[in-house]
Amino acid sequence: MPAELLGVFGKGGVTKKLPVPVLTREELLGLHRNMVRTRKLDERGMKLQRQGRIGFYVPSLGEEAAQIGSAAVLQGSDWVSPSYRQPGVALARGVTPVEMFDNCFGNSGDAAKGRQMPVHYTFRSRNFISIGSPIGTQIAHATGVAMAMRIRGESKLCMTYFGDGATSSNDFHTGLNFAGVFRAPCVFVCINNQYAISLCVTGQTSSGTIADKARAYGMPGMRVDGNDVLAVLAATRLAADAARSGDGPTLLELFSFRMGPHSSSDDPSRYRSKEVEAEWAAKDPIQRFEQWLLAQNTFSASELAAVHTAAEEEMAEAAKLSEAKAPPSKDTLFEDVYAVMPASLQRQQAALRAEGDAHAQDRNAAFPL
Repeated sequence: MPAELLGVFGKGGVTKKLPVPVLTREELLGLHRNMVRTRKLDERGMKLQRQGRIGFYVPSLGEEAAQIGSAAVLQGSDWVSPSYRQPGVALARGVTPVEMFDNCFGNSGDAAKGRQMPVHYTFRSRNFISIGSPIGTQIAHATGVAMAMRIRGESKLCMTYFGDGATSSNDFHTGLNFAGVFRAPCVFVCINNQYAISLCVTGQTSSGTIADKARAYGMPGMRVDGNDVLAVLAATRLAADAARSGDGPTLLELFSFRMGPHSSSDDPSRYRSKEVEAEWAAKDPIQRFEQWLLAQNTFSASELAAVHTAAEEEMAEAAKLSEAKAPPSKDTLFEDVYAVMPASLQRQQAALRAEGDAHAQDRNAAFPL
């Protein structure tokens, strides 16, 4: 039998109800605020790309509940090994929108000094491992981090995120198999948005569900309504508690939908219908959460609207601040390679400095994807 779809809100194919997590009013507001901030960050990022102000962007429209609900159970000392579609997890970890836009502009404030692709963040102070483009590699990295925690006897965990397409990668098998054998404190979060760029999940696997794959690796698997933020939080909390207590890893399949394009270079109308998009737009995770909050008389409509306004203003200001920053210094090309710079690099550095601004016109070249 395929894994049941677990939910709190109901509807949307839910076959088993989860208990409503006990949360304070402030915690509920935090979930809602970070979901809205994630969407506004994505909207601003896509606008910047369409206006030619940044070269590339990867949105996560429709996946806000999956990101924020899962990230809500993380503690400060935990680690995250993400893919390129979890900006909300970074926000929930305390990363500022300015820091994230700094990466998109590749400016002097960028932690990677302009060396990474746009939307490939790294935030060491938040235990947020550098994002890489190769599909699935972060899964093996997460297992390694979790094993280090286990060897040290720490009650921490590593949470890794990946899409349905990554379940066909070598690293998915390697990471889950190793974690299952050695009981690594790892939470494997597959956000099944049903498309690996243009390939539908039905062409990706013949398993009944992705959660079913957990049995092959000797770990629990849960299939959760990924557009239900409270269900995501409840299920992830169970997985996190198991990891911290020494019971090993869990595979979570958060069933959702990528409502936007794969990236700013993609046209989803070429491989999916407007009818499918309309069906999922009716299951918008932010709208579902707001409807539940209003039904519980937890917040008023004006309070929820104020969150949207504040988030829009926050992202507009963040983009403005990032865009105004200068590009990285040319000297950064020679840093982070050797503890003591060798003479050969010193000569190259001096030669580049002597050229002055001869290549200044290249700074605004668009990213080629």
